[in-house]
Amino acid sequence: MLRWLLALFILLPALELVLLIQAGKWMGVGATLALLILSGLFGAYMAKREGKRVWDYAQFRLAKGELPTDSILDGICIFIGGALLLLPGFLSDIVGLLLLLPLTRGIAKLLVLRYISKRIDQGSIILFRR
Repeated sequence: MLRWLLALFILLPALELVLLIQAGKWMGVGATLALLILSGLFGAYMAKREGKRVWDYAQFRLAKGELPTDSILDGICIFIGGALLLLPGFLSDIVGLLLLLPLTRGIAKLLVLRYISKRIDQGSIILFRR
């Protein structure tokens, strides 16, 4: 796990920097900066909109006496997606956008559920203690 985190914190910013430099050469510095600012603003708007929608649905489920488990995963994906869209860089923007859009967020939720289930089966995550 530590190797993955190390690679994530070293390689990903380096790759983002290379892409930003190439975009600056291709589109120009002004257009690149404008695109980064617009993606941040769009990310904030989408995160707020989707977050409100998920919150309202969670409230609806709670009012019916049901647990809003799906909404919790949606909320996590929306939070991470919004944060990624606020970071400067095109790769983080793409991943953030995929986490904010309901259609592609479903895929991310499936992957998270699979990961959690695998960890529970391995005994790495303990839900209840006796």
